[in-house]
Amino acid sequence: MSPPSRRLQTKPVITCLKTFLISYSLIFWFTGVILLAVGVWGKVSLELYLNLALEKRTNAPYVLIGTGAIIVIFGLFGCFATCRGSTWMLKLYAMFLTLVFLAELVAGISGFIFRHEIKEKLGTVYRSAVSNYNQTDARGHAVDTIQRTLKCCGVDNFTDWEQTDYFKERGIPDSCCKDSAMKLCTPENLKDVHKAAEAVYGQGCFALVTNVMESNLGIIAGISFGIAFFQLIGIFLACCLSRYITNNQYEMV
Repeated sequence: MSPPSRRLQTKPVITCLKTFLISYSLIFWFTGVILLAVGVWGKVSLELYLNLALEKRTNAPYVLIGTGAIIVIFGLFGCFATCRGSTWMLKLYAMFLTLVFLAELVAGISGFIFRHEIKEKLGTVYRSAVSNYNQTDARGHAVDTIQRTLKCCGVDNFTDWEQTDYFKERGIPDSCCKDSAMKLCTPENLKDVHKAAEAVYGQGCFALVTNVMESNLGIIAGISFGIAFFQLIGIFLACCLSRYITNNQYEMV
């Protein structure tokens, strides 16, 4: 048993650590809310590009949403463990923070690598989607949505459509039409690239799509890195508080 004077000296240290850890846990809880928001944002904003690039549905947004929900729960658990002064709860909290740190570090590195590798793969897939364009399938809808949203046409420019089977039957898709030139987007004009030049967007979609993907994935990777290294603070605080409570036989009354 530690002398009373020593225990009195340790109480302010433990109180200070508990204050910092509760504050950290609240911030940690807030990062979970951020990850939830990023996951929902990724589901709404990036799913179209990810599905087109990967040629299948991706669960990445759901992973972020699930991770965010777990962090929200454990953020509240950290506050409870700190208030109770339970050493085993604090150790469990530190273990969870370590797992989150490793998982988010891997996710951040993967996102950073993917950001640089996406361009080549997406170029091949997008050219294939344009060459085999069909208004009724999922990839055709993706191409239409990208052209309307980013105000672009074709891969490099609108003349890319001239080489497709769809162009031979119907011309350039009307999703390429400028909002200010809808009257010029007649079936006759869209079947002639020269007449369609004034009616459709001149810029190709490939450069715009890769810019959107790289910038958004860069944001996600940066957030993952930042949150990952933030866990180190919580691990340190939880371990220190648990050690102080154990060594000095401190109990909450």
